[in-house]
Amino acid sequence: MAKLYFRYGAMGSSKTANILMVRYNYLEKGLKPLLLKPSLDTRYGEKLVRSRMGLEAECEHFDRLREMSPEEIKAYDAVLVDEAQFLKPEDVDFLTDIVDELSVPVLCYGLRTDFTGHLFDGSRRLFEVAEVIEEVPTVCWCGKRANFNARFDSEGNILRSGEQVVMGDNDSYTSLCRKHYKQGKIRP
Repeated sequence: MAKLYFRYGAMGSSKTANILMVRYNYLEKGLKPLLLKPSLDTRYGEKLVRSRMGLEAECEHFDRLREMSPEEIKAYDAVLVDEAQFLKPEDVDFLTDIVDELSVPVLCYGLRTDFTGHLFDGSRRLFEVAEVIEEVPTVCWCGKRANFNARFDSEGNILRSGEQVVMGDNDSYTSLCRKHYKQGKIRP
């Protein structure tokens, strides 16, 4: 039975490495996964998903899924969506249609919250409708579980306001526990 999965975690929790391993497992079994990401994620190239540890694979933009016929979608054994926090709620609802009407499992990976500690719209909708919700844990510099994504400036000061979406990596974001997020301490 197909299900909608949402695997979430703070930055650096290996979500992208995980989705690439899942993709590999499907391929190794002779199955056909469809790897997708939102088009606004151009950090590593237009149609490339890359983890911090160097794993990578070619992908399609999420918009391509919307253009596909039901028969084209059913040709895949699974739909894998990276950076799912950037989806619109209606995109998530479309994914539920793929699961419910076409019986194709959909596995979404993404952040739970933005740098201000508020849910992304795509993540909120996934929490509301996914059958399986799993955290991909990571740790703060202090060793506690990290569940906040802190954006910081060149001096290491945590930013508390600004655009919700600013693409970045370890040079502008870090994952922190709640205590250190509140204190604004990105390192010891």
